[in-house]
Amino acid sequence: MIDHTILAPNASEADVRRLCAEAREYGFASVCANPVWAPVLAEELSGSSALACVVVGFPFGASATEVKAFEAKTAVAAGAQEVDMVINIAAAIAEDREALVRDIRAVAEACHEGGASLKVIIETSELTDEQKVLACEAAVEAGADFVKTSTGYSSSGATAADIALMRKTVGPNVGVKASGGVRTREQALEMIAAGANRIGASKGIAIIGAGEAGEGSY
Repeated sequence: MIDHTILAPNASEADVRRLCAEAREYGFASVCANPVWAPVLAEELSGSSALACVVVGFPFGASATEVKAFEAKTAVAAGAQEVDMVINIAAAIAEDREALVRDIRAVAEACHEGGASLKVIIETSELTDEQKVLACEAAVEAGADFVKTSTGYSSSGATAADIALMRKTVGPNVGVKASGGVRTREQALEMIAAGANRIGASKGIAIIGAGEAGEGSY
């Protein structure tokens, strides 16, 4: 259930390869990295159960929709099997459902055409509960496979209350990913109990009780 995450801008190729080795060893769901590392992820995770995951429009979601879709298409062509995109946060705050659906759908189509899944980061710390619901509804309408709490770069990360709200909104057939500040086993279990079925964390090894994880941005 853990996306083993390395999104620090100074992460090296050696760092990414190390996380891939850890993901293979511990059976993590994916390794999530910046899109430049898609070919490395695909190479290192080939033949394992761990998926190659990259972020798009990260961390602010303020790129043009066409740029996000192209970024996703390029990453999938390079081997990414999952894409975590950041929504147009300003559109969510303005409660512009049409803009949200249009932005997400373009990336969803780019992902699905290449056989990849899409997770949609709504950046919960920036939104009211009503805006969170709107963003989740837009993600479902646009064909997203998951909704996700946070980039890890805003003022706060995942909370059990937000996970419960997101799960209630999207129903049982869309994934919910808790990310941002999930560093301990207790926190991870709290998120799972609230409805998360994926955890984004740079401390995945510590969460499963196998020792200290490497440093990351989450």
